[in-house]
Amino acid sequence: MPVNIHVAPAKLDSSLRSKCLWLRFKAKVLLVFGLRTQAHAVFQDILDINPQDVLALNSLGYNELSKRHLVQALGFFERALALTPTNANAHFNVGFVSEELGRSQEAEHAFSAALQIDEKMDRAWYGLGLVLVRQRRFEESLVAFKRNTELQSMSPYAWYQMARVHVEMREPEKALEVMRHLNGFEPKVAAQLERDTGLKLNRPL
Repeated sequence: MPVNIHVAPAKLDSSLRSKCLWLRFKAKVLLVFGLRTQAHAVFQDILDINPQDVLALNSLGYNELSKRHLVQALGFFERALALTPTNANAHFNVGFVSEELGRSQEAEHAFSAALQIDEKMDRAWYGLGLVLVRQRRFEESLVAFKRNTELQSMSPYAWYQMARVHVEMREPEKALEVMRHLNGFEPKVAAQLERDTGLKLNRPL
């Protein structure tokens, strides 16, 4: 299990601090106008001055993630996490990219850490559920997906995954129960489940 090492932020003198604040403002303005390439060049300038600037690290991480440069994104997010170990979103970012990379143990650890800080982070419950499915820990995944649905009852994603898990566990009636519930507010997703699982809801004509 990876160990998160807390890195104390470096102190900048007043002139460098002022320059970083100006560059942050400049980058945010560029983002407002949709000039992402220029904005991220500015964030890189900030890191050249202060390698421990969390905003720049996260922004560059999201930029790499948008380009599917997962290893590079994870590097930025891990650096940000080392500086903000009590930030649930920092753990979530590491967990999300780790899961995308297929690093299930690291992802599980990160999502669990996020939930220890913020038990109501619904997306962390969903991410944890996906990781547990990948490990074929189906009973535990159902607990995670159920918690997600309690926090986001109208979001179809965890309901979809719950139905798929019940199919994997050879519990078609439970899968159909989830599908009927889902059909009540997201019939298109329920129809997709019918196609994916082969189960039929037998809708009235």
